[in-house]
Amino acid sequence: MPAMVTRAPTIRLTELTTCGGCAAKLGADALAEALAGLGIDAVEGATGHRHGTGVDGSTGLIAGLDPPDDAAVYVVAPGVAVIGTLDFFPPLVDDPYTFGEIAAANALSDVFAMGGRVLFALSVAAIPEDFPSEAFRAILEGASSKVREAGGMLAGGHTIRDPEPKYGLAVIGVASPDHLLRKGGAQPGDILILTKPLGTGLLVSGRRQGRTSDDDLAAAVDSMRALNCTAAEVLVEHGMRGATDVTGFGLLGHGLEMARASGTRFVFDAARMPALDGALDLARAGVETGGAAHNRRYVLPALTLGPDIAPELVTLAHDPQTSGGLLAAIPRVAVKDLHRALEDAGVRHWAVGRVEASESAEVHLA
Repeated sequence: MPAMVTRAPTIRLTELTTCGGCAAKLGADALAEALAGLGIDAVEGATGHRHGTGVDGSTGLIAGLDPPDDAAVYVVAPGVAVIGTLDFFPPLVDDPYTFGEIAAANALSDVFAMGGRVLFALSVAAIPEDFPSEAFRAILEGASSKVREAGGMLAGGHTIRDPEPKYGLAVIGVASPDHLLRKGGAQPGDILILTKPLGTGLLVSGRRQGRTSDDDLAAAVDSMRALNCTAAEVLVEHGMRGATDVTGFGLLGHGLEMARASGTRFVFDAARMPALDGALDLARAGVETGGAAHNRRYVLPALTLGPDIAPELVTLAHDPQTSGGLLAAIPRVAVKDLHRALEDAGVRHWAVGRVEASESAEVHLA
């Protein structure tokens, strides 16, 4: 893995913020309350079209707020769907170039989570007036490098003045409407796989407290700036239908979103959850992000715990991830072939649970 390289030593970005990365997202509990009732009316009012599959040659919005998915998807012609998404947040590392890489990888991930490929992206930036120009340039260069790696281009953007720096991307992608990955694509009997280890929120928060080692932070950074495009390509090529990316709502929060969209119960095996080095030690020491508290409240009504689950594993399952991996539901008959394909493509992955039939959407940590 490449080591972190500090390109702008005159500024420490994390000293300008109180939190960073996806841990800065509005909590899932608060967001759900704010969006309640918007669904169909808001989406149809904006487009003039009802939701559909798009596979019959019709055009219109097929993914938006009702039900919510990782990105908006609009069919513009038979077999052609445009994907749109936006994500931005305050810095979670000190190096501007690395911050740009992570922010871009995180924003691009929503296109991959829908099974699409990236066309172009636009910068969304809030920058202090006295922010060093070389540091801002480094953020843009880091972001641009990841957009190029994803096969797209950074084509413009918008900036405002803000005492706290923030950066991200609006991303436009494209996909075939009949080969999308959707949150509602899980089926009872599926195996759940995860393509990145957990714990970025714990490690970043621990770093602010002086508890995360340089090596552990470097491994987390390498994970956060890694793109999910190869994993998504393999899933689409093998006909998978159910997936999301694990970010600010944590494994349990995003699992619950998939369970609700598919009308199923997600059972996670706590002992099989992959953790970045140092993350569980920090959880045992009581480290937790503010975003995790929102995640606990959001999931609580639908969460059950098995006996003797270690508290640090519960913390890990709620931990907000920045640029986390894909969580995918894989039919049992396809697991062996998909495992081999992911390995051949160099994509690390772990079986972390299963999908069960249920009359009410639930998540269970066993």
